[in-house]
Amino acid sequence: MNEVAVGILGLTVVLALFLTGIELGFAMALVGFLGFSYIVSVKAALNLLAKDIFDVFATYGFTVIPLFILMGQIAFNAGIAKRLYNTSYKFIGHIPGGLAMATVGGAAAFGAITGSSPATAATFASVAVPEMDRYHYHKKLSTGIVSSVGTLGSLIPPSVTLIVYGIITEQSIGRLFLAAVIPGLVISLFLFSIVYGWCRINPSLGPKGERSTWKERIISLKDVIWVLIIFLIVIGGLTWGFFTPTEAGSIGTFAVLLLSFAKRDIDIKGFIKSIEESLRTACMVLILIAGSTIFGHFLVVTKIPMIAADWITELRLPAFLIMIVILLVYEIGGSFIDDLAFMVLATPIFFPAVIRLGYDPIWFGVILHIFVMIGVLIPPVAINVFVVKNITKVPFGVIYSGVYPFLIGLILCAALLFLFPQLALFLPSILMK
Repeated sequence: MNEVAVGILGLTVVLALFLTGIELGFAMALVGFLGFSYIVSVKAALNLLAKDIFDVFATYGFTVIPLFILMGQIAFNAGIAKRLYNTSYKFIGHIPGGLAMATVGGAAAFGAITGSSPATAATFASVAVPEMDRYHYHKKLSTGIVSSVGTLGSLIPPSVTLIVYGIITEQSIGRLFLAAVIPGLVISLFLFSIVYGWCRINPSLGPKGERSTWKERIISLKDVIWVLIIFLIVIGGLTWGFFTPTEAGSIGTFAVLLLSFAKRDIDIKGFIKSIEESLRTACMVLILIAGSTIFGHFLVVTKIPMIAADWITELRLPAFLIMIVILLVYEIGGSFIDDLAFMVLATPIFFPAVIRLGYDPIWFGVILHIFVMIGVLIPPVAINVFVVKNITKVPFGVIYSGVYPFLIGLILCAALLFLFPQLALFLPSILMK
């Protein structure tokens, strides 16, 4: 077999191994090693295996991943989400659908700390759904909005998936974080609007809650202010070059830990639990990157990325149609494989074509993540829906009936980003020249 045939066979075997339940990182490493051995030599493949694994786990820049994950886990176990949700509820809980809107506001703020979509969905499934049950919200609205707002954790910085994308494509993590801010706010606004419109049409979905006094609202702001300060320190420091992404993760983690201990929201047991969960998740992500690196070197010797880039750019189609096809491939693949895993697998193949088509890599990173957000909501591998279902015990059919209206908001944001790329590129262009 020639190199291209070996590469195609390798991709097929990786997908087959993943469907058997093997972690994608291990599957990519195994196939990459065997394929490189076949094309080059076993000795070269052994050297590649040792070097790539060592480089990933010994590279200082990759420490940004466990640090941001730890920051999110501390925030999760310290109950910061509950206070953010409470603040949002104080301001808008008295209008129809107000509790669902408060969930959007609280999740957006919490996503700015955790950077994790499943963690955000799990937190608000535990915090928000019982509150909405107390005010007789329909299950499809309460579980649908919680599943949907969980996706904000994968876009609003500091996003772990944005960090992984930046590492794979060698793009500035600071610029990616800035580029995600406006689209994240636009999606939040769309979710607000959909909740409001849905509850205006059918008020029984989201009855009014209790009206809070202005004194109660102002007092509740103190919890939001601390989150905002931490967010500004992390993102502002990255933007102005005061510290690197790893240093930003260190400072953000220390700030969240200090805040949690000062408010006595977390004890030593909770801290140890946060470390254990962070190590488990960080090792999974790093093994995924290591496997992707080995598999990527195998793909390079097969010349598939270059051939795919040439073939795509030579299609007699407008560039935007080709881009839509590429993003749909991500969407379809992410519906069968974990979205982060598929992004790690597919980006080395399609990224060269995206650059040749003349698209900005920062813009591509943001719009790709919006499609990842859609992927965590649609079957068969809708991880956010699975998380919410496991916590609330609500049937899948009910959750999906509540999720589909909110998908409109994500699709609209993706369309706007296609029409107006400056939605993503404006902040990086003025703050990181």
